[in-house]
Amino acid sequence: MLAYRFYSEGFGANPIETINRYTGDWALRILLSTLAFSPLIRITRWHNIIQYRRMFGLFAFFYVCVHLSSYIVLDQFFDFSEIIDDVFKRPFITAGFSAFILLIPLAVTSTNKMVERLQYRWIQLHRLVYVIGMLAVLHFWWMVKVDTREPMIYAIILAVLLGFRLFFYIKRKV
Repeated sequence: MLAYRFYSEGFGANPIETINRYTGDWALRILLSTLAFSPLIRITRWHNIIQYRRMFGLFAFFYVCVHLSSYIVLDQFFDFSEIIDDVFKRPFITAGFSAFILLIPLAVTSTNKMVERLQYRWIQLHRLVYVIGMLAVLHFWWMVKVDTREPMIYAIILAVLLGFRLFFYIKRKV
């Protein structure tokens, strides 16, 4: 997708910001798409699409890694002391970095063997994806300086997805 963007539109006057923003946008879109699988299955009864959820989750993790790498390599030039300062000084970087750290165990435990090994704990662990979604939206919201319409759209999408989750949870308990 990044290569297509470069070929079709170029990266503009600030290519580093464009690459970082583009990869972050896609990471968030794919993450939210992953969260949409369960409600979509419950509403449509298309149970066969569940087989793609893991792939979407790992693809989201991949794009988060590309996004983080563009920040580390292109924006900070491997200046890890500056990166650590950013994590503690800039709230939007703190939120994004926290989301990344929480994604690591989800990616590592996404194999069939780990699902089998962790059993119910796997389900509990993978519920972190909702916290990660909130942190990712917060990361984007705090990063935007003026026009918050786009992060607001993502926040609404996340709220709807969490609302579905809550609705089905309450329905199951009643």
